[in-house]
Amino acid sequence: MIQISQLKLPVTHTEDQLLHKIEKVLHVRSSEIAEWKILKKSIDARDKSRLLFVYTVGVRLSPEKNEKSILVRGGRNHVSAYSAPEYHFPEGGSRELSAPPVIVGSGPAGLFCAWELAMHGYRPILLERGESASARRNTVEHFWNTGELDPNSNVQFGEGGAGTFSDGKLNTGVKDKFGRNHEVLRIFVQAGAPENILFDSKPHLGTDLLVRIVETLRHQIIEQGGEVHFQTKVTGLLTRTDDLTGETLVTGVRTASGKEFFSDNIVLAIGHSARDTFEMLSEQKLLMEPKPFAVGVRVEHLQSMINRDQYGPDAPSFLGAAPYKLTGTAENGRGVYSFCMCPGGYVVNASSEPERLAVNGMSYHARDSLNANSAIVVSVTPDDFRPWHADGKPDVLNGMYFQRALESLAWREGQGQIPVQRFEDFRKNRVGGIGSVEPCSKGGFRCANIRNILPEYLTASLEQGMLSFDRRIPGFAGNDTLLSGVESRTSSPIRILRDEALQSTIRGLYPCGEGAGYAGGITSAAMDGLKVAEKISSIYKAF
Repeated sequence: MIQISQLKLPVTHTEDQLLHKIEKVLHVRSSEIAEWKILKKSIDARDKSRLLFVYTVGVRLSPEKNEKSILVRGGRNHVSAYSAPEYHFPEGGSRELSAPPVIVGSGPAGLFCAWELAMHGYRPILLERGESASARRNTVEHFWNTGELDPNSNVQFGEGGAGTFSDGKLNTGVKDKFGRNHEVLRIFVQAGAPENILFDSKPHLGTDLLVRIVETLRHQIIEQGGEVHFQTKVTGLLTRTDDLTGETLVTGVRTASGKEFFSDNIVLAIGHSARDTFEMLSEQKLLMEPKPFAVGVRVEHLQSMINRDQYGPDAPSFLGAAPYKLTGTAENGRGVYSFCMCPGGYVVNASSEPERLAVNGMSYHARDSLNANSAIVVSVTPDDFRPWHADGKPDVLNGMYFQRALESLAWREGQGQIPVQRFEDFRKNRVGGIGSVEPCSKGGFRCANIRNILPEYLTASLEQGMLSFDRRIPGFAGNDTLLSGVESRTSSPIRILRDEALQSTIRGLYPCGEGAGYAGGITSAAMDGLKVAEKISSIYKAF
């Protein structure tokens, strides 16, 4: 197959015009093209008067055409041989399984690990502390309407993980020489996702589609002999000492109900907010280390303003809500950047613990709310949160305690609701009102002073970052730009160490995904889930 890159056409082009462009580049007739497909599609909006779609396409010519000669002739015109990395799941090892693998957590990492193992005959057992996606959606909406929180089923916990209540972005910067990225997208499509996620440069699903998709994946796991147990919170690890090596080996898990699940292969895909589980793992002397993350606020702008800046005033409506991505450095050297940008989305109360408040962003598939929102966050390191342990001593969980402290302040400042503040009021260190940007939020909000939540070095960095971003997107730091706090769950505050066999210091225990510190988003977490499933399969035979 031949690959053509940098095919540029006006955004209003037709499919026939794209085909004609392919024919022109390759100097062939349409009758000589046996097959073609879009491999990647992005938008070039640098010239607002001439918006372009930019394509990479794959083309297979009819047998009578010599593709090699065309490759030689077209080598200077972005024409090359196409060879996509193909995903291969291991055929299976030689050791017998004493029991099915047990996977703790049904976020992207756990769900995709379980799905791949189920499809290959390993009959995994998936344990989830929260509810099924549909039941969870009702519980979350009840929380947003009433403030009554279920600590085990909320925006962070439940089928699909934290990503279910997000924009559902599927792009990732992870290198993919093994084809795992495409495998994740393929699995999503066969479960009901639109096919354009296979080639869009910035694919997304939205909460409404994700709920249906993760439920489909669960049904497929069960159809292939797997088990899924909801409202089953893991509270302890079962272990033994190997008589020959002296190593600690995992033998199963204990749940809140007292029920035990026995297995020599436990996958920990617990998510970045499983704080009680982090504490349990620390008590069981599992080797972990603190890691950097970022904290800050959500900012809201009118989506119409972002569209005008990114696409121009005359952009066709079918382009939808425009995204943006911003990075900078504050005077103190800290990175300031946008994170998890949600075009046409909502700021959501993403709390998972009583009397602590965290925010996140969410979009539906249509991305049709009035506002754009994004986290604007500042990098923090273990040096910043070392004093935040309860007794003042250095501890691997200090980042978690730091998050908790900020979320407690946010809950108090908003009196249990999302604290919001105009940027002008933030700069003047005062409580104000709502201006031209009204909150698009899920959960109640209250005007407050976000400077009472964050340390001064973070508020100074945020203010500098916002003002610098205003030079790139005029109006970004406008007086009525709306800030919401606190964005504290950008990634896990810890990393559970694992070796080349992907196992922790407790043998047979596989830390996996974002909560274990090995991913940052839906796709990368799902890819890590595949990676762990492959490792288990390479050792053990299926049933």
